[in-house]
Amino acid sequence: MPISILDDELWFPPVEDATEDGLLALGGDLSVERLLLAYKNGIFPWFNEEEPPLWWCPHPRCVLFPEELYISKSMKQLLKRNAFTITVNRAFEEVISQCGEKRKDEEGTWISSDIIDAYTTLHRLGYAVSIEAWHENKLVGGLYGLRMGNIFFGESMFSKVSNSSKYAFISYVQQLQQEGVVLIDCQVYTPHLESLGARMIDRDLFLKIVRENVS
Repeated sequence: MPISILDDELWFPPVEDATEDGLLALGGDLSVERLLLAYKNGIFPWFNEEEPPLWWCPHPRCVLFPEELYISKSMKQLLKRNAFTITVNRAFEEVISQCGEKRKDEEGTWISSDIIDAYTTLHRLGYAVSIEAWHENKLVGGLYGLRMGNIFFGESMFSKVSNSSKYAFISYVQQLQQEGVVLIDCQVYTPHLESLGARMIDRDLFLKIVRENVS
């Protein structure tokens, strides 16, 4: 099935039309309205700076149920001694910019200036959230994503000090669980996420949970 080409009209094709690797559509824009519509339907943008927006809805989907969070013995020790100071929404623009920095093993980054601008707008509207890890008053790690209803859609993380982003993630998942969040969308599988308790679930189940918990 050919990939749908989006225009100025606000719509997405059925997620069942996605390719085997999850690509659903290309084109459109990164407006607040389109991004919110995307996330409400389990769709997210992911593309290189020189490309038009690419929209994805993979099957199966990598998720973390907060009650399944796995904390290793070494991380428990770090948490016990309060190795990092964790804040929420204290430095969103700095976090997303750090997430967009080119990694040593990567040719580029998908977090372009357009992505930064779009998610910073979502942050100002109360949707996008940053979680920061500080050490000696310096930002050393963190992550950002979207909080919609009782779902957190994770986007990216960075770490300048070993275990700092993992520490921030664990701390925030614990907070989300207390706040009634039922699922954290991890989007795409990585061994790192699996080590924290994430697992793959059927896309239909993922979408059902999202639609029941995002107004």
